[in-house]
Amino acid sequence: MQKSLLIASSIAIALTLSGCSDNEVGDVSLGMFTTKDIKLNTLVDPVVPGVTCHIASIEADLSLADPSDSSISCRQTGEITPEMIAKIDKSKSGEVVFKKSKSIFFKTMKIRRIYDPKSETLMYLSYSTKTTTGSYKHSLSTVPLWGTKAYVAHTPATTTDIQQ
Repeated sequence: MQKSLLIASSIAIALTLSGCSDNEVGDVSLGMFTTKDIKLNTLVDPVVPGVTCHIASIEADLSLADPSDSSISCRQTGEITPEMIAKIDKSKSGEVVFKKSKSIFFKTMKIRRIYDPKSETLMYLSYSTKTTTGSYKHSLSTVPLWGTKAYVAHTPATTTDIQQ
Protein backbone atom coordinates (compact mmCIF):
# COMPACT_ATOMS: atom_id res chain seq x y z
CA MET A 1 0.00 0.00 0.00
CA GLN A 2 2.74 2.46 0.99
CA LYS A 3 4.77 1.57 -2.10
CA SER A 4 1.87 2.30 -4.49
CA LEU A 5 1.15 5.55 -2.62
CA LEU A 6 4.80 6.58 -3.01
CA ILE A 7 4.71 5.81 -6.75
CA ALA A 8 1.44 7.71 -7.21
CA SER A 9 2.87 10.71 -5.32
CA SER A 10 6.03 10.66 -7.43
CA ILE A 11 4.00 10.61 -10.65
CA ALA A 12 1.82 13.50 -9.43
CA ILE A 13 4.91 15.58 -8.56
CA ALA A 14 6.49 14.78 -11.94
CA LEU A 15 3.30 15.83 -13.76
CA THR A 16 3.11 19.05 -11.77
CA LEU A 17 6.75 19.96 -12.38
CA SER A 18 6.59 19.11 -16.09
CA GLY A 19 3.93 21.78 -16.62
CA CYS A 20 5.84 24.51 -14.75
CA SER A 21 8.33 25.53 -17.42
CA ASP A 22 8.12 29.26 -18.12
CA ASN A 23 10.56 29.02 -21.01
CA GLU A 24 8.56 26.48 -23.03
CA VAL A 25 7.72 27.77 -26.51
CA GLY A 26 6.42 24.59 -28.13
CA ASP A 27 4.94 21.19 -27.37
CA VAL A 28 4.62 18.50 -30.05
CA SER A 29 2.74 15.29 -29.29
CA LEU A 30 4.34 12.08 -30.54
CA GLY A 31 0.96 10.50 -31.13
CA MET A 32 -2.35 9.60 -29.62
CA PHE A 33 -1.12 6.35 -28.06
CA THR A 34 1.97 7.68 -26.31
CA THR A 35 2.54 9.82 -23.24
CA LYS A 36 5.72 11.34 -24.69
CA ASP A 37 5.98 14.83 -26.14
CA ILE A 38 8.77 16.87 -27.69
CA LYS A 39 9.14 20.02 -25.61
CA LEU A 40 10.75 23.09 -27.18
CA ASN A 41 12.35 25.50 -24.73
CA THR A 42 14.17 28.78 -25.15
CA LEU A 43 17.21 29.84 -23.16
CA VAL A 44 18.80 33.29 -23.19
CA ASP A 45 22.40 33.07 -22.02
CA PRO A 46 22.45 34.76 -18.59
CA VAL A 47 25.91 36.33 -19.12
CA VAL A 48 25.76 36.85 -22.91
CA PRO A 49 22.12 37.91 -23.43
CA GLY A 50 22.81 38.43 -27.14
CA VAL A 51 22.66 34.62 -27.54
CA THR A 52 19.42 32.65 -27.53
CA CYS A 53 19.34 28.84 -27.62
CA HIS A 54 16.40 26.61 -28.47
CA ILE A 55 16.41 23.14 -26.93
CA ALA A 56 14.24 20.23 -28.04
CA SER A 57 13.89 17.28 -25.68
CA ILE A 58 11.47 14.44 -25.12
CA GLU A 59 9.42 14.39 -21.94
CA ALA A 60 7.35 11.43 -20.82
CA ASP A 61 4.37 12.51 -18.71
CA LEU A 62 3.82 9.25 -16.84
CA SER A 63 7.43 8.12 -16.48
CA LEU A 64 9.94 8.50 -13.67
CA ALA A 65 12.70 9.23 -16.19
CA ASP A 66 12.66 11.16 -19.47
CA PRO A 67 14.71 10.00 -22.45
CA SER A 68 18.21 11.49 -22.65
CA ASP A 69 17.98 12.69 -26.26
CA SER A 70 18.05 16.43 -26.81
CA SER A 71 18.92 18.87 -29.55
CA ILE A 72 20.19 22.44 -29.33
CA SER A 73 20.44 25.35 -31.73
CA CYS A 74 21.88 28.72 -30.67
CA ARG A 75 21.96 32.01 -32.57
CA GLN A 76 23.01 35.60 -32.04
CA THR A 77 19.80 37.48 -31.31
CA GLY A 78 21.26 40.69 -29.90
CA GLU A 79 24.43 42.57 -29.23
CA ILE A 80 27.49 40.68 -27.94
CA THR A 81 30.08 42.99 -26.35
CA PRO A 82 33.67 42.55 -25.16
CA GLU A 83 32.43 43.19 -21.60
CA MET A 84 30.12 40.15 -21.83
CA ILE A 85 32.92 37.93 -23.11
CA ALA A 86 35.21 39.19 -20.33
CA LYS A 87 32.72 37.85 -17.74
CA ILE A 88 32.48 34.27 -19.03
CA ASP A 89 34.46 31.26 -17.80
CA LYS A 90 37.19 30.68 -20.39
CA SER A 91 38.42 27.33 -19.08
CA LYS A 92 38.37 24.31 -21.41
CA SER A 93 35.35 22.89 -19.56
CA GLY A 94 33.44 26.18 -19.65
CA GLU A 95 30.45 26.66 -17.40
CA VAL A 96 26.92 25.30 -17.01
CA VAL A 97 24.37 27.94 -18.05
CA PHE A 98 21.25 25.76 -17.69
CA LYS A 99 20.25 22.44 -16.14
CA LYS A 100 17.04 20.49 -15.91
CA SER A 101 16.21 17.30 -14.03
CA LYS A 102 15.24 14.45 -16.36
CA SER A 103 14.68 11.76 -13.73
CA ILE A 104 14.14 11.16 -10.04
CA PHE A 105 17.27 8.97 -10.38
CA PHE A 106 19.76 11.89 -10.69
CA LYS A 107 19.75 12.19 -14.50
CA THR A 108 20.15 15.80 -15.59
CA MET A 109 20.26 17.59 -18.93
CA LYS A 110 22.82 20.38 -18.87
CA ILE A 111 23.76 23.17 -21.26
CA ARG A 112 27.40 24.21 -21.01
CA ARG A 113 28.98 27.29 -22.64
CA ILE A 114 32.58 26.83 -23.80
CA TYR A 115 34.65 29.58 -25.43
CA ASP A 116 36.96 28.75 -28.35
CA PRO A 117 39.49 31.63 -28.41
CA LYS A 118 41.19 30.60 -31.67
CA SER A 119 38.02 30.85 -33.74
CA GLU A 120 36.37 33.37 -31.39
CA THR A 121 33.28 31.22 -31.10
CA LEU A 122 30.90 30.39 -28.26
CA MET A 123 30.02 26.69 -28.17
CA TYR A 124 26.87 25.46 -26.42
CA LEU A 125 26.86 21.77 -25.50
CA SER A 126 23.65 20.01 -24.45
CA TYR A 127 24.25 16.69 -22.70
CA SER A 128 22.79 14.12 -20.35
CA THR A 129 24.61 13.14 -17.15
CA LYS A 130 23.65 9.45 -17.36
CA THR A 131 24.47 6.88 -20.03
CA THR A 132 21.70 5.59 -22.25
CA THR A 133 22.27 2.34 -24.16
CA GLY A 134 26.00 2.66 -23.57
CA SER A 135 26.55 6.30 -24.52
CA TYR A 136 26.06 9.82 -23.25
CA LYS A 137 23.63 11.75 -25.44
CA HIS A 138 24.80 15.20 -26.53
CA SER A 139 24.29 17.94 -29.10
CA LEU A 140 26.40 21.00 -30.03
CA SER A 141 25.67 24.45 -31.44
CA THR A 142 28.07 27.33 -32.06
CA VAL A 143 27.77 31.12 -32.19
CA PRO A 144 30.69 32.89 -33.91
CA LEU A 145 31.67 36.32 -32.59
CA TRP A 146 32.50 37.46 -36.15
CA GLY A 147 30.53 40.62 -36.90
CA THR A 148 29.97 41.52 -33.23
CA LYS A 149 31.65 44.17 -31.08
CA ALA A 150 33.34 41.31 -29.19
CA TYR A 151 35.26 40.07 -32.24
CA VAL A 152 38.99 40.83 -32.22
CA ALA A 153 40.70 40.63 -35.61
CA HIS A 154 43.86 38.53 -35.63
CA THR A 155 46.71 38.72 -38.09
CA PRO A 156 46.32 35.96 -40.68
CA ALA A 157 48.57 32.92 -40.35
CA THR A 158 51.39 32.66 -42.84
CA THR A 159 52.46 29.46 -44.58
CA THR A 160 55.42 29.23 -42.18
CA ASP A 161 53.09 29.44 -39.15
CA ILE A 162 50.90 26.64 -40.48
CA GLN A 163 53.85 24.28 -41.15
CA GLN A 164 55.19 24.64 -37.60
